[in-house]
Amino acid sequence: MKQMTATQLKAWLDDPQRPKPVLLDVREPWEFDVVHIPGAKLMPMRSVPARYLELDRDAETVVICHHGARSYQVAMFLEHQGFSNIINLYGGMAAWSRDVDPSAPTY
Repeated sequence: MKQMTATQLKAWLDDPQRPKPVLLDVREPWEFDVVHIPGAKLMPMRSVPARYLELDRDAETVVICHHGARSYQVAMFLEHQGFSNIINLYGGMAAWSRDVDPSAPTY
């Protein structure tokens, strides 16, 4: 399982030479409404088993949740479904708010 920190993800998103990853946010809609990374696709964890075919198996995909536990579980599930470029955001949105964007709301 690949993981990356919030600062590593920020550097990736800011790099004009590197194609942007799919940002898959697996939190609940109310959490997404509080704070999310611009461009993220919301797919709550409970809906992933029914909806994962909407995703590109080969796309570099960063899975995001609040602290990194739900996203880790979803990332493992996707890998078991044959996805090859899945990355878990270590520390989740809490780390994003702490390390990248201190103005981002926390909850």
